[in-house]
Amino acid sequence: MRKLSMLLAASLAVAGTAAALHAEDKAPVPAGFFRLQSVARLPGGAPDWDYLAYDSQRQRLFIDRRDDGLWVFDTRLGKVLRRMPHTEGAGATLLVPALRRGFVTNEDGSTTVFDMASLAVIKRLKFASDADAASYDPVSGRVAFVSADSQQVTLVDPRGLKVVGTLKVPTGKADGSAADGAGHILLNARDRAMVLQIDAASARVLAQWPVTGCSQPTGMAIDTASHRAFIGCRGAQPVLAVMNTQTGQVVQTLDIGRGNDGVVYDPVHHRILTTNGVDANIVAIHQDDADHYRIEQAVTTRPFARTMAYDPQRQAIFTVTAEGVVDPAQPVNTGPARFYPNAYFPGSMVVLTYAPTRK
Repeated sequence: MRKLSMLLAASLAVAGTAAALHAEDKAPVPAGFFRLQSVARLPGGAPDWDYLAYDSQRQRLFIDRRDDGLWVFDTRLGKVLRRMPHTEGAGATLLVPALRRGFVTNEDGSTTVFDMASLAVIKRLKFASDADAASYDPVSGRVAFVSADSQQVTLVDPRGLKVVGTLKVPTGKADGSAADGAGHILLNARDRAMVLQIDAASARVLAQWPVTGCSQPTGMAIDTASHRAFIGCRGAQPVLAVMNTQTGQVVQTLDIGRGNDGVVYDPVHHRILTTNGVDANIVAIHQDDADHYRIEQAVTTRPFARTMAYDPQRQAIFTVTAEGVVDPAQPVNTGPARFYPNAYFPGSMVVLTYAPTRK
């Protein structure tokens, strides 16, 4: 009888645990959490990509696909509009709605300038031996192109399309950059865990600020109203670092996922979004005020969805990824992760759209 009682008690305990786990599985997700809304497969050969940009007025997503050039994706129709000519080596696209122009940064150190409405190519301008990304400073009216391999920043007049200044930067791995709204370009120095403050008018480095608590700063976004930069840091302990753009002081760090590349700031909802490709998640951080931040939510995505663009009107996040493999016979970039893909299956690239759930 004692054995029977013990068996019965054990059975009830197991059943109770199973019921609790089952109830946990069925717990409803509160409204407002980001969720996958659509998946659109892109045509083309072996996929490779870097940054994304979004034209909210025309609802167009610009996807920089390296050797395949810049692809323009209509997010309303869910299809590719065109592959932009003269954009071989496209790594990033900068959109400047005030000028109605887009600037594609090509790996050979050139930019392809196009009209945002018609998508007509205006000019391909060569300015360096390599190039990675770009930022527009509205105070000086200049575009700053970053050339990481050359350790150079080139300043270009976006109307006359002429080089107006160059400067050497003290970093062997320049990464994300953004304008602070006060005439400066802030540039991540990934190898030094620092941010460089560059005066866009005089083409000079004014300050070099250590990003305390951060290693390998990559993505960057800026809240110009509160004078805060949001810096995605990879490293062994990936974090989002919040920096005062006037003093260089880091006011807070918060955990994010591994493999960050994309950081976006939404000033309407006071939210910072980070896409983290190795951990395959989006981490959203709420801004309570200029110096206080908290984790709002984290949402799973797909492996290596690392860059993003954002539609502030729909609160829609766009990211891309593909089915990757690691071929040990070829060089492997072990910086982001031990088994970071060095090849992708043709025709496997997709556009993923996330938006908040409704009640």
